[in-house]
Amino acid sequence: MSSPVGADDTPLNNNVGAVASKRVQFSAPLQLQSGAILPAFDLAVETYGTLNAAKSNAILVCHALSGHQHVAGFRADNANDIGWWDNIVGAGRPLDTDKYFIVGLNNLGGCHGSSGPSSINAASGKPWGADFPVVTVSDWVAAQARLADTFGIDAWAAVIGGSLGGMQALQWTLDFPQRVRGALVIAAAPKLSAENIAFNDVARQAILTDPDFHGGHYYAHNVVPLRGLRLARMLGHITYLSDDQMAEKFGRRTRAGAGSYGFDVEFEVESYLRHQGDKFAGVFDANTYLRMTKALDYFDPAAEFDDDLAAALARATAQFLIVSFTTDWRFPPARSREMVNALVKNGQPVVYSEIECAHGHDSFLMDDAHYHAVVRSFLKRVGT
Repeated sequence: MSSPVGADDTPLNNNVGAVASKRVQFSAPLQLQSGAILPAFDLAVETYGTLNAAKSNAILVCHALSGHQHVAGFRADNANDIGWWDNIVGAGRPLDTDKYFIVGLNNLGGCHGSSGPSSINAASGKPWGADFPVVTVSDWVAAQARLADTFGIDAWAAVIGGSLGGMQALQWTLDFPQRVRGALVIAAAPKLSAENIAFNDVARQAILTDPDFHGGHYYAHNVVPLRGLRLARMLGHITYLSDDQMAEKFGRRTRAGAGSYGFDVEFEVESYLRHQGDKFAGVFDANTYLRMTKALDYFDPAAEFDDDLAAALARATAQFLIVSFTTDWRFPPARSREMVNALVKNGQPVVYSEIECAHGHDSFLMDDAHYHAVVRSFLKRVGT
């Protein structure tokens, strides 16, 4: 199958090529931070590149709230389905598949092939629904460690992620300090601010109060809480973009029929948000959204150290790259500098880069030359 092309016949993906996911099954029970136990679970996985004989060149890519295992390339059964971080993975790219073995996965609680609320509970033969336990970043890292074991990977060359993915990279250095050499913590924070928790709660309330939610067991009613999930995504999407970017992209441009003094779509930004909400609600699971946002809320490595972040990070042995973006107001550079200052206080190795980029929180997904050069340089330092 040839790579998909754009209107000007430029390949949208000319690197990793066609890929397919696989499901890895784990039969041993997993104790979760909440006290719940998963008797068994599956993780959906994609890999790119080749694991070397020493199994020392593996990089784990951790996804953000709405991500999944399809990091790069295009689906073998759908040439238009390009990986969510395709621009950074492939031969000659920062996550160079000629050097590294790249692993992407869908976390526990997800809705893209891993065990989650929409998957079947073997005990009942029905979807888990609301009975699937709340999971935390530490739970994800524990499951990811088991995944590493299946590949025979004793230590990752690096763990990388943006936003919630960056929090997982940080947690890896704390839960399994000897199993990660480099941590790339991008557009993240050591814990959520009250404002961010508030955004998450409003998004959850949109879902929880949807008449089609049915206490999380909407599968049994053959309905989906589309209205709530749509609103949750619209709210979240506003926080991912910068004000400057929204002004440049939409301004106050109106659509045909504007000025009717009604409540239909009149401004281009309204049309954009509704489109994003509709698209997301058609492919994502509401119960998964609830659990992903709760994992964000609960993340706080310093909580058990009397809010002393330096004390919390002291056990890490990895080299750190921490990256922030100037227009990211959801996780602004000041939050990244909190982590940098804690590491510097401890005398731990850390590189910090604050990137000028106009795309707000979503900047970590962009093909920015400066940003990619920083990632590439750091990975050379970590080695294979």
